[in-house]
Amino acid sequence: MDRNMDAETAPAAADKSAATRARRNRLLGLLALVVVVGGIAYFLYWLLVSSHYVSTDNAYVGAEIALVTPQVPGAVREIRTRETQSVKAGQVLVVIDDSDARLAVATAEADLSRAMRQYRQASETGQSLAAQVRVSAAGLGQADAQIAKARGDVARAEVDMRRRQALAPSGAVAGEELTTARNALASARAELRAAEAARAQAVAAQAAAASTRQANEALVRGPVGENPEVAAARARVEQARLDLSRTIIRAPVAGIVARRQVQVGQRVAIGAPLMSVVPIQNAYVDANFKEVQLNKVQIGQKVELTSDLYGGGVVFHGRVAGFSGGTGSAFSLVPAQNATGNWIKIVQRLPVRISLDPAELRAHPLRVGLSMNASIDVSGR
Repeated sequence: MDRNMDAETAPAAADKSAATRARRNRLLGLLALVVVVGGIAYFLYWLLVSSHYVSTDNAYVGAEIALVTPQVPGAVREIRTRETQSVKAGQVLVVIDDSDARLAVATAEADLSRAMRQYRQASETGQSLAAQVRVSAAGLGQADAQIAKARGDVARAEVDMRRRQALAPSGAVAGEELTTARNALASARAELRAAEAARAQAVAAQAAAASTRQANEALVRGPVGENPEVAAARARVEQARLDLSRTIIRAPVAGIVARRQVQVGQRVAIGAPLMSVVPIQNAYVDANFKEVQLNKVQIGQKVELTSDLYGGGVVFHGRVAGFSGGTGSAFSLVPAQNATGNWIKIVQRLPVRISLDPAELRAHPLRVGLSMNASIDVSGR
């Protein structure tokens, strides 16, 4: 009877085992199908989508921060802004006491007035010097006339002397007359020498007067604005007025005030940092991509970005603006020394500058240093 029962149950067990194997084979086939379909789907996704993008989460917001520094020294009288305040370009940030600057302007204006008066005085002096030149020319003419007269007197004295000398041996001329004639000749010659000396003096006076006039004309040549002394004085006035205007420190760009380091009453020096203005409306993103990701990246390609601040619901759109001149390790304080014997290759990252849409920045402002996720569409290569 047991044999009959075993004979009956054996086919049932065989059928059950066959059914189990068939079900297992179907599950394995289904699993294999799922794996194959998944592999094909992933390959198609990579081929059609993922291969067209390179992404990184090593990206941060940056901006060209404007450093506010004074251009003139002085004590701070007013501070018209506070940390985190939004300011417009040209808005007054700090006012420096302008007492010294106003005194400098008054002094420079007085120097300019003095220089212009001296110019006008030199112009009037030029007319007087011209008159002196004319007087010296007249004196020279008078000296020439005196010389001509003296030469005539000498000639007459010489003739008179020769006549008396010719008559002296015959006794027709007394010795006293001969002596008088000699004295008259000597006196005429002395007067001629005096006249020649006077002429030389007149020539020297005329030359001096002409030289003085030329020197004066050099000072007043051209309009008053081109006079060197007046121009230098006017430049000092402009510099003093510029220094006065610089006592009011304005925002160089629109943005957010950050890192304010100045207080009322503090005496500041030229170039001392007072605060910074962050132009968040011109923010950009520096994305540090691995070097193996950059073979297809080009300037102008589209970029999609999300920030940890707003989450994935806010997508920023930008474009690749440029590439850094070197990797981060190349510009570090202690650059890597890869020539050592224990060198290990490390994949480097190169900063890629990404410009952002100004309209999107106005709608969702960012701040410098925030983390970003960047994905570049490289399909347009």
